[in-house]
Amino acid sequence: MAGLKIKPLADRVVVKPAEAEQKTKSGIIIPDTAKEKPQRGEVVAAGPGKKDEPTTVKVGDMVLYGKYSGTEINIEGNDYLIMKESDILAIV
Repeated sequence: MAGLKIKPLADRVVVKPAEAEQKTKSGIIIPDTAKEKPQRGEVVAAGPGKKDEPTTVKVGDMVLYGKYSGTEINIEGNDYLIMKESDILAIV
């Protein structure tokens, strides 16, 4: 994601959501209307953190986040989520 033209402030993080599953493990194709929102993605930009709390995630980390976390944004035709670092549940 070199050249992403957004710089998050404070403890904000920009995440590129992983693609939604296309099929179940048994091979059944999932229609678009039934797909779950992904809860996993890659950090593409991270702010510096707060005064006494530096950001712990870094660009390139794969993370898990809450189902309804973040605000959806579209930059140059790509969908991203911008969220507080505290909305991130784990690095995977």
